[in-house]
Amino acid sequence: MAPITPPFTAETALQKVKIAQDLWNTKDPAKVSLAYTPDTIWRNRDTFLKGREQVVEFLTRKWAKENGYRLRKELFAFTDNKIAVQFFYEWYEGNPDGTKQWYRTYGLEDWTFNDDGLMRKRQMSGNDVAITEEERWFKDGVDVNSVYISEEHL
Repeated sequence: MAPITPPFTAETALQKVKIAQDLWNTKDPAKVSLAYTPDTIWRNRDTFLKGREQVVEFLTRKWAKENGYRLRKELFAFTDNKIAVQFFYEWYEGNPDGTKQWYRTYGLEDWTFNDDGLMRKRQMSGNDVAITEEERWFKDGVDVNSVYISEEHL
């Protein structure tokens, strides 16, 4: 498949979002980093990164902490070379007693792409909400794209 490059249409922007979703769900930092320019600039909450090497280090730490990570991204808006994304992901922290505390992270991302379709800038803001096992959307074996998400969460 040829890379999806700007200028984006509604169709290609949505394709780009779902490809990113699937890539992030691999939880492979080296593979994920290849979707970004070598000198990519990131802000992830309160962390500022530059370059693929820092991205790999960051994602390695992230996924070591966020057990059971499952992500869904939705197209929010787009222009010629920018895409805005609303996302949801679930993960847990293990407790000393062997139980799990689940979280759902709600957030928005702002992506800017170069002419080759690689992301040169990513800004992310997100909030973690503690949830119970029963409140989880993205349980094992569930296609994250098939889960109905009500307007109160969108």
